Amino acid sequence: MDEALEGMTALRLGELVVDVAPLRTSVPFRRVFAAQTLTVVGSSLTNVGVNLQVFQLTESSLQVGLVSLVFGLALLLGLLVGGVLADRLDRRKVVLGTRAAVAVVLAGLAINAALPSPMLWFVYVAAVFAGGINGLGGAALMAAVPTLVGPKLIAASGALFTVTSQFGAMIGPALAGLVAAGPGIAVCFGVDAVGYVIGVSLMWFLPSLPAAPSDEPKQHPWRSVVEGFHFVRHNQVVAGLLVLDVWAMVFAMPYALFPQLGTQVFDGGPAAVGLLYTAPAIGAFLGALTSGWTGRVRHTGRTLIAAVTVWGLAIACFGLSGSLWPALAFLALAGLGDTVSEILRRALLQHYTPDHLQGRVGSVWLAQATGGTAVGNVEAGLVGRWLGASGAVFAGGLVCVAGVALTAMAMPKLRAASLLSPSADELAASGTRS
Repeated sequence: MDEALEGMTALRLGELVVDVAPLRTSVPFRRVFAAQTLTVVGSSLTNVGVNLQVFQLTESSLQVGLVSLVFGLALLLGLLVGGVLADRLDRRKVVLGTRAAVAVVLAGLAINAALPSPMLWFVYVAAVFAGGINGLGGAALMAAVPTLVGPKLIAASGALFTVTSQFGAMIGPALAGLVAAGPGIAVCFGVDAVGYVIGVSLMWFLPSLPAAPSDEPKQHPWRSVVEGFHFVRHNQVVAGLLVLDVWAMVFAMPYALFPQLGTQVFDGGPAAVGLLYTAPAIGAFLGALTSGWTGRVRHTGRTLIAAVTVWGLAIACFGLSGSLWPALAFLALAGLGDTVSEILRRALLQHYTPDHLQGRVGSVWLAQATGGTAVGNVEAGLVGRWLGASGAVFAGGLVCVAGVALTAMAMPKLRAASLLSPSADELAASGTRS
């Protein structure tokens, strides 16, 4: 009896801890994961470095925001074009080519920062190229992962990437501040460039990753983009995933209000603001570390709906918090729910999308994630002027919960979605239409 109980306990712990099976079973995925880890940390150095440099050159927060806007717009365009390329070309070549190009852009930023008088216009030009090129490569990398790990390990691979991204979110900015204050901003860019070069070296040995052949004739690139949107619109599961993300990111994204909340509501000053930004990342990191169960849960769609609901409720409770520590606890809970949601959304998206559409559909998802966060921050700022910061956060959380409930009722196929069901490619191979 004792041995049986020990075995059950070990099994439950094994299912709880993040599933590292993709790292054990796939050498190509290990290469991609190592390269992506370097990219996440290095990108934090570059993001902070660019913001610091632009502010030092202009003493204008508006200029800092404009550079971010230019980067974001270029990224969105690059994602849309990159989705088409990822479904037409060898994804390995697209990833390698774009990463090598980004390394060149970063080297240019490092040289510019090392000049006695760095040029602001060059930073804007670099933002355009870096955003566009990252968009081109991001869609291809996302589309390649299911081929590297297989349909059964899609959720586990997404969880591992989430662990890396949240780890970078926690340590990257602090590391960037130390490097910028010590060796200098140019070193921030240089370290990131070296990371990209190492990443290219790691992924050079990946196998060829062409998109699965499609029965449909080659189309004009614009018609290919339209085809991707058409699939998203008419596949209830994939459309539902994007709708859920809209409710969470557009209506319950409180980050833009953190400075006001930290200084005026919690009376904590900059230190409190920093804690507000850190708390969701901590919860998200813990959520990713304990995500081993996400690939095994039978009712994936229902679990996803519950996770987004947790995000909305936690954000609403955060808005009602009158003191800092309960607020941080609710933000950590929100981060945990968001991580589970992200892992399941990514996995379901790739599970229900045929391989020949992975690039375009993945680019839509990435573009929405980028644009939705930006729109959500603007929405929070506008509503905060009418309802106050706390009122805007509380109302946004409630709108998110109500929207998720309506979406769940209106989309039964989303509720019934499961990673344990046959994937889109498996159904196509068996001659079954979903």
